[in-house]
Amino acid sequence: MKEHRIALIPGDGIGTEVVPAACRVLDAVAARHGIALAYDTFDWSCERYLAEGAMMPADGLDLIRGHDAILLGAVGYPGVPDHVSLWGLLIPIRRGFQQYVNLRPIRVFEGVPSPLREARPGDVDFVVVRENVEGEYGEIGGRLYRGLPEETAVQEAVFTRKGVTRVVDHAFELAAGRSGRLTSATKSNGIVHTMPFWDELVAERGALHPGVTWDQEHIDALAAKFVLDPGRFDVVVASNLFGDILSDLAAAIAGSIGIAPAANLNPERDFPSMFEPVHGSAPDIAGRGMANPLGAIWSAAMMLDHLGHPEAAGAVTDAIGTLLSTTRLRTPDLGGTATTAEFTAGLIDLL
Repeated sequence: MKEHRIALIPGDGIGTEVVPAACRVLDAVAARHGIALAYDTFDWSCERYLAEGAMMPADGLDLIRGHDAILLGAVGYPGVPDHVSLWGLLIPIRRGFQQYVNLRPIRVFEGVPSPLREARPGDVDFVVVRENVEGEYGEIGGRLYRGLPEETAVQEAVFTRKGVTRVVDHAFELAAGRSGRLTSATKSNGIVHTMPFWDELVAERGALHPGVTWDQEHIDALAAKFVLDPGRFDVVVASNLFGDILSDLAAAIAGSIGIAPAANLNPERDFPSMFEPVHGSAPDIAGRGMANPLGAIWSAAMMLDHLGHPEAAGAVTDAIGTLLSTTRLRTPDLGGTATTAEFTAGLIDLL
């Protein structure tokens, strides 16, 4: 039996609570499906930054390069600027390991009412495919004349043929295996260089996937349609910034950002992929035992699927659906009183 080595980075805040919960679920489902998992835990976090001046050691990528996958909790803490925590840990891992696909599944579960009255279970089930390593989040730019009236900030967006093509191809292939529908997010009526380039490459790759019906929507109209008619979407592909915004909006539509998972994928598997909930570190509730572990658990299920265990992954997501639809067990963000431990134990009982 092949043993999968998983690098655990609990991070900050509730990340240190939801990652152990996800591991308990992983161990339960692994035992039933004959999967061998081994964990190595790394203390990379804002706490480490405050103590040692860096989110992770200089050789951090080398320390986890040989792992089969990475499970991350959350990053961020009061007193440490967000750009420090992001560029000190997440972005080096995403870019260093060419995790150019950010996959964000969105689903309205029975038992978790959406804030939209028309967003019903079974009707809303789509995926946002976000370009994850270039686009608007480029490093090119700078600040001039700090503190003076003419102070200037310049940030360059970088879109490459290779970068756009590979994420768009991934989205088309995903759509081909689902309902065969894809929507591309753009803003080519206002952003004159990068977005027309994006549109041209989407059309080019779309011609190679005749089984997929696709269209494009300007990002402002698309955000409105996410709210007005989320059930119309299946696969949505977007640039780094647009995908970031759309996927958080979609998670809120599903009822709680606390249940939303994400995968940072290197599809070629030359490097480990990273899986993480998207709820953030939530320092206001950290240490109180009330964090919702579903985002981390669903992320762990995505990790199992990536590692070649779709049945085990399906068992976890089925258990999530059953727990929410047949019990009143809820953490406070979902309107209940269950602790993280109680909620996790209830899910393990179903497994």
